[in-house]
Amino acid sequence: MGYSLLIALLALYAVLLYRGIGLLGFTLATAAALGLAAGFGWLGTVGIVVAALIFFPLAVVLNATRLRQTLLTAPVLRAFRKVLPTMSSTEREALEAGDTWWEAELFQGKPDWRKLQQFDYTRLTDEEKRFLNEETETLCGMIDEWEVHFEQKDLPAAVWDYIRNRGFFGMLISKQHGGLGFSALAQSYIVAKIATRSPTAAVTVMVPNSLGPGELIEHYGTKEQQAYWLPRLAEGKEIPCFGLTGPEVGSDASSIPDTGIVCRRQVDGKEVLGISLRFNKRYITLAPVATVIGLAFRLQDPEGLLGDTAKADYGITCALVPRDTPGLEIGRRHYPAGAFMNGPLRGEDVFIPLENIIGGPKMAGSGWRMLVECLSAGRGISLPALAAATGMGMYAATGAYAAIRRQFNLPIGKFEGVQEAMGRIGGLAYSLEACRVLTASAVDRCAPSVVTAIIKYHATEMMRRVLIDAMDIHAGRGIIMGPRNYLGIPWQQLPVAITVEGANIMTRSLIVFGQGAIRCHPYVYKEMEAARANDLAEFDRLLWSHIGYSINRGIRAFGLAISGSRLAHTPSNSPLAPYYRHVERFSAALAFCADVAMGVLGGELKRRESTSARLGDVLSQLYIATAVLKFYEENGQGSHDHLTHARWALDHALAEAGEALAAFCRNFPRPAIGSLLRLTVLPLGQRFRRPRDTQNAEIAQQMMQINDFSRRVRAEGLVYLGGSEDATGRLEQAFDSLQAIQDDYERFLKAVSRGEVGGADIEQQLADAQAKSLLNAQQAAAIKAYDALRYDAILTDDFDPEYLRDPLSYKQKRQTDGEKTTQQRETAIS
Repeated sequence: MGYSLLIALLALYAVLLYRGIGLLGFTLATAAALGLAAGFGWLGTVGIVVAALIFFPLAVVLNATRLRQTLLTAPVLRAFRKVLPTMSSTEREALEAGDTWWEAELFQGKPDWRKLQQFDYTRLTDEEKRFLNEETETLCGMIDEWEVHFEQKDLPAAVWDYIRNRGFFGMLISKQHGGLGFSALAQSYIVAKIATRSPTAAVTVMVPNSLGPGELIEHYGTKEQQAYWLPRLAEGKEIPCFGLTGPEVGSDASSIPDTGIVCRRQVDGKEVLGISLRFNKRYITLAPVATVIGLAFRLQDPEGLLGDTAKADYGITCALVPRDTPGLEIGRRHYPAGAFMNGPLRGEDVFIPLENIIGGPKMAGSGWRMLVECLSAGRGISLPALAAATGMGMYAATGAYAAIRRQFNLPIGKFEGVQEAMGRIGGLAYSLEACRVLTASAVDRCAPSVVTAIIKYHATEMMRRVLIDAMDIHAGRGIIMGPRNYLGIPWQQLPVAITVEGANIMTRSLIVFGQGAIRCHPYVYKEMEAARANDLAEFDRLLWSHIGYSINRGIRAFGLAISGSRLAHTPSNSPLAPYYRHVERFSAALAFCADVAMGVLGGELKRRESTSARLGDVLSQLYIATAVLKFYEENGQGSHDHLTHARWALDHALAEAGEALAAFCRNFPRPAIGSLLRLTVLPLGQRFRRPRDTQNAEIAQQMMQINDFSRRVRAEGLVYLGGSEDATGRLEQAFDSLQAIQDDYERFLKAVSRGEVGGADIEQQLADAQAKSLLNAQQAAAIKAYDALRYDAILTDDFDPEYLRDPLSYKQKRQTDGEKTTQQRETAIS
């Protein structure tokens, strides 16, 4: 009886800790436990005395606020202040920039699913839909990416004019200032669709709408700057670029060496207070053709001309530099594996008036916050759009190619090795689209800095994986460059997405967890601020709340792990309900591991990049998983096709999260603590596995048909398909034709392989099949028409050697010879 009560008491105690109990409740529960133990004689007289001597003084100290502060909290505060790292104004601005959103729920170990369920995707307006279906479709139809990439190494003049005149550069600029005023999601759709036709055009359109002076002026500019520049940018009269990175500054953009010195100059006979700029920038997209530059530099005022003689260094500042400013060197090009305009900017003693600071002189030194917030929005719109476009473009192309390309008398999509790669393409494409829609919708409501860092890294990495698999499946079809190759140019330009707006290695190692841990944690940043302010009362409140929070998350992580996530909450009755539970389990594990890592390693964690990166991977995969859950609930209910894709995506995300968590415990810098963490969060081992072969096969089969997911993408206008003269258009025509005759075609091919139908070529075989009544005339004609489309779609390009040496001269010569021939013919006729 006594042991049963003891077990019941321990179970109750565990439940209270699991559910979360305050300090006073914890004390009372412990007192009750000791009272019961004494009452049933489990402790004995000596045990009761010892327990009382330990418990009651500790209970008094912990619950008497002033006594606790004096005896316990004050020493901790002093020690904390000694090891508290200094924080520069730049670091503070980076940490405070933007907002936290759904990722904070995932980080804190107990997500409130209502926030995700009640979050509404942005809905495109009628105007946005029309622009996507008309202007964007027209723009895509104007572009020959092979001509752009190989021959011209630039967009044709007519395409540039169309982009400028139709408002593509002014999508983020409000209608009030002459822009389109489109939502972030609409911009995402437009950039994605263009990217399926031309990566060059997509980059050209996205940069002014992500990182550019237009967004900075819209949010921070003076009324005069907004009135002058925004209409001109929106109408395409001005082409913007933004000068941030340089030879010594890549991912660490806060280390800008470029300077601006406040000084006075004589300009047109008048003394002007302004800035003398010295800078050397590179990797600047649109720089060769830009007419106005947004420039980031360090502003210095050694003479106190801004009015504060005690302040000489104002920090990073952003200003506008017109192209015709004396001393500006502009126009040369880089060639970053693609034809989009990109080049260096240099300047020596380039003088601009003080009023050219974006936001005016009062915004001197505020550049880093402005940049971080705008970078955040750009990461959440443009790069996920490029990645999703690649995912869906390769989904459509690879599915069609795997259906029409046959080897050993079978579609190549029937082979297990190909199906494994197709499964990844299909599952990752689904994840990319889910993340694109959710993240862009979030950007429409706030500036989620951590989420956009997550999605920048993982979307571009998923894009990399999709392209690798697509290239493997297409084999030689993917490496023979030319107008028929829809894969080669995206493959060449892939590194651009991996490196821009923070190299992926840096984003994963430093930003996702480094920023997420402080911004998303309910106590850490507040504790740091209280310590800096030496506020004992506030630090005491936060510290003990934090301790209770950590204990609760540890107990939750263990309980959810040993129960196989069954104790977790699920808000859905859909077939994906168990996945909500698994996400909640990993969320608790992440919260506990993050607290232990920060508590044990302290400032050392910043240098343990692999350790923090693995925790960031867990957070990232939970975000991807919840994006998939949301996407399925909104778009896939009742659809077997959606369910197949969603399950693959969720199994993949949870396996990635489990492997990252296991690697975190295994490689923790303090091995003993790593072992304890593993026993707490993975007591039964890492049991989440990647998708099975059967899942890959099912996705591959669906990709070789028009399924609910691909039908939605077509209906939403996310992919540009093109006509019969385009590589993707040819492929889609053959694919669509196959859908109509597939049963007859397979029956015909089987008859040929069994020797039931003879003939040296397909025409003779079809005639024989018709003569033997295996096919009627209509069926035979349809198969013949399809086979012609199929053969044409799988061909690759070949060229005259002179064309490859000098394509422009070759085409000009051909055109001139053609004109001469026409003139000779007309002369002969006359």
